[in-house]
Order: sequence, then structure tokens, then C-alpha cells
Amino acid sequence: MSKDNYLELIKTADVYSVAKVSPLEHVELISKQLENKIFLKREDLQKTFSFKIRGAVNKLKHLQEELASNGVVCSSAGNHAQGVALAAKLAKKRAVIVMPQTTPSIKIEAVKSLGAEIIIHGDNYDEAYLKAKELEKNQSLTFIHPFDDPYVIAGQGTIGVEILEQMEENIDAIFIPIGGGGLISGIATYIKETRPSIKIIGVEPEDSSSMKLSLEANKQITLDHVGIFADGVAVKRVGDIPFKLCKKYVDEIITVTTDETCAAIQTIYEQTRSIVEPSGALSLAGITKYTGYHKIKNKTYIGINCGANVNFDRLRHIAERAAIGKQSEILLAVEIEEKPGSFKKFCDAIGKRNITEFNYRYHNEASARVFLGLALHQGEHAHNETIDYLEKLNYSVMDLSQNELAKVHIRHMVGGRTSIKNERIYRFEFPERPGALMSFLNAVGIEWNITLFHYRNHGSDFGRILAGIEATDTEMNKLEKHLSELGYRYWQESNNPAYGMFLA
Repeated sequence: MSKDNYLELIKTADVYSVAKVSPLEHVELISKQLENKIFLKREDLQKTFSFKIRGAVNKLKHLQEELASNGVVCSSAGNHAQGVALAAKLAKKRAVIVMPQTTPSIKIEAVKSLGAEIIIHGDNYDEAYLKAKELEKNQSLTFIHPFDDPYVIAGQGTIGVEILEQMEENIDAIFIPIGGGGLISGIATYIKETRPSIKIIGVEPEDSSSMKLSLEANKQITLDHVGIFADGVAVKRVGDIPFKLCKKYVDEIITVTTDETCAAIQTIYEQTRSIVEPSGALSLAGITKYTGYHKIKNKTYIGINCGANVNFDRLRHIAERAAIGKQSEILLAVEIEEKPGSFKKFCDAIGKRNITEFNYRYHNEASARVFLGLALHQGEHAHNETIDYLEKLNYSVMDLSQNELAKVHIRHMVGGRTSIKNERIYRFEFPERPGALMSFLNAVGIEWNITLFHYRNHGSDFGRILAGIEATDTEMNKLEKHLSELGYRYWQESNNPAYGMFLA
């Protein structure tokens, strides 16, 4: 059989000795939210938590014995590595895996557990690839390409076969993540040759859109840099074969932001209780953006959940960015008067809006600046309405929701030293419930000048606040008496060395 007959290669691909037919799930909550019928192909449920096992197994089964006698080598940011390592272990072959330094540790440890030899080299996939090709030559190993290989592509194409066998009703489009292009080219080939009316829509991160740019230029483009948040698709140059197949079969490619990807991770978790990796959430991020932009309703779309290998320590970043991506949080910088009562007045103006973050520091005798996060429930409309409302109350407002510096750094750095001599620092704890923050502020009252205030809603049982209160030595007894009567747990931290080092 010719290696150029991709449809036949897909039909005869041998993957099920290791891979399984993954579920195609109708996600009802997501469908209701997007007003379209959405299905997710759960490749995150494969043995290695990724679709990559399909291509790796199929490739090894087609290798001639003498070609793989010394073992195999591959370059990978993680998922392909696990597929090759498992396939080689079952075939009792030596496997050498070259992984870039940016590879999440969860993927490195998974490959180690499969008995493969690991070499960490380079800052990205492309540098790891060059090292792997060097080892191929020097040690007479057989190189298993992650995406630019007919048998790897055919293995991934079995997902397309399964989708048409599992789905009886009409499909309007399939959304597929793109890295090097092996997954989308395999699925697209089978779908378009079998059911050409179904649209194939690729999804790439905005900072790694090598296939989109290549198709627009009608030639393969090599990116200078790629973003590594979605490490599974961080490829500077797409494969030769995938480029040709995508030119022929892919209808459209859209790009999504990191925030939109994080929002999709959260949405998938809320529906399935599974945490997918960023590349695994690209398809849903694409569906969400596509249906919203084109105002589409009552269509049937399928997204490929392609992987779930994500480091636990990345979840904090994902959670923070998801709210912005879903337009369920707005970040604002607001200037208020610096005088007793102005802080409370501003909080009263916010009213019953759910505060997600409140960072405040004394600026000068005339004004103070607040970094404010508010939860939204009506997307862009509520976003603009909130800003208009505060401006009508004569507050100077700056929208920071799309400001990368503010989202990544400034929100954690609001503060600094102050010239106030009689600042007293307190930590407070209070039961976290709707309106609890305003109840706390009302209890503190307007008599005291607030010089510092930090609150972040972490979704825990207790809200935690760090506050600075201006009080002279003679006023301290009165302040302490007042605080003890509030009924909140609190600790004075004025002598804490961390405060002295960074804030006093």
C-alpha cells in the first residue's frame, strides 16, 4: 500500500492493542450555555491521557524489525513521548526520548515510569528535535516523528473513523487543536473523504499560530518564537505532510488567547470534573469563540479533548485567567479621595456586586488608588455598564481586564512603603459568604483612616484581609476595643518582619 494513500492508511491503522475507542460525550451544560449542541471526543481518557498513543503504536507496528533493532528515538513536549515510550515498552524496544526544558514535570515523570531513557535538551520542541535527529544518526536509532509521518497521521486519523461511527445525527463542524498538524490532518483526511459536508476548523493559540500563518502565506512559515502555555502545541514550524493535507482539507483556522483557553479548561471541569491541559481545551475555546463571534445557534459541533497532562501547580494561573477569559470578572484601577470615610463610601458605591479582589494602598494626602476585581454575570454588557456606573459617580476608572502587565504582575504588587507614621497592620478572618466583605467594612466603620487593604476571594470557607489602620499611640486602646467587639478573628502584624521589609 502506498504511503501517500492516507485514507487507506487510516482505514487499516492498527491502534487498538493499546488505544481504546474514546467516548464522544454530549456535554449538556456547555450546550445550553453556547445554545448549540456540543460533543467532546474524550481523548484525555486514553491510557497516556492523550491521543498521541494512537500514532505512536501504529508507527511502531509498521516498522521493519531491522530498522528498529537498536531502538527508537523521538522528540516531544510530553504527550508523543508517552505514546512512544508505552508503544516501545510493549514491543520490547529501547526508547530514547528528547524533551525540551519547558516540558511539564508530570509528563517527564510519566515517561520515566514507562522505562524510557530521557534527555532534557533545548528550550522548545524544535531544539529537542534537532538533538533527537543527532541521536538517530549517532546511535542508529529509528526516529518516530510526532506529526510529520504517514503512519503517525493515520493513527491519529482513527479518531475521525470513531466519530462517524459514534455520531448518528448531522455534524456541522469538528474543531481540532493544531500543533505540528498530525492530529488535524489525520482526522480531516478521513472526514472530508467520507463526509465532505462537515467543516473542519483548526484551533491554535494566538502566540503559536504556525499553521494559520502558513496557509495564509501558501508556504510553511517558521515562527521566531512560540508561546509555551499550551506546551502540547508549541511548534514553530508545522510538518510538510500536515501542511499539504491541511491545504486540501481544512476549511478554517481560528486562534484563541490564553485567557480564552483557561476559561475553556474551567468550563470542561465544571461539565466533566476532568482537568484538561491547555492544548486539550483549545477546541472548546475555539467553539466558544466561533459561536459567539458569528452569533450561531442550534448547530452541532464536536471538539477534540486531546490531552490531560497538566502540572498541578499551573492550576492557580489557569484559575486566575479563566475569569477574564469567560468575561466573568472585570479588573479596574479606580482613584478615590484620601480621607476618612472615602474608602467606605466607595465600597457602598460598589453595592452588592461580588468583589473578587480589592487591593488598596495610601498614595498621598489627596488621593488613593484601588485595584479592584468584580465578578460579572452578563459578559460584555455588564462589563461596560459597571465602568459607566462608576464614572457617573465621578470616579476615575481605568479598565485593566486586558492589560497583561496588570493581570500577571501588578495585581500581586499593589502596595509599597508609606510615609504614614502611625500605621497599624492587622490580619482578619471572616466567614466567606455573599455580602460578607461589605458586612466587614460596615463593622469597621468610617472613624478610622484605612491606609492599606488587601482582599482576594479564593473560594474558601474564610475570607482573609490584610488592613492598615492609622492610629496614634493614644488611640490604640480605643481601636483594639473596637476590633475586639467586632466578632472577627484578627491578629496585629505591625511587628511582622515581612511588613517591615516591604511595606512599612
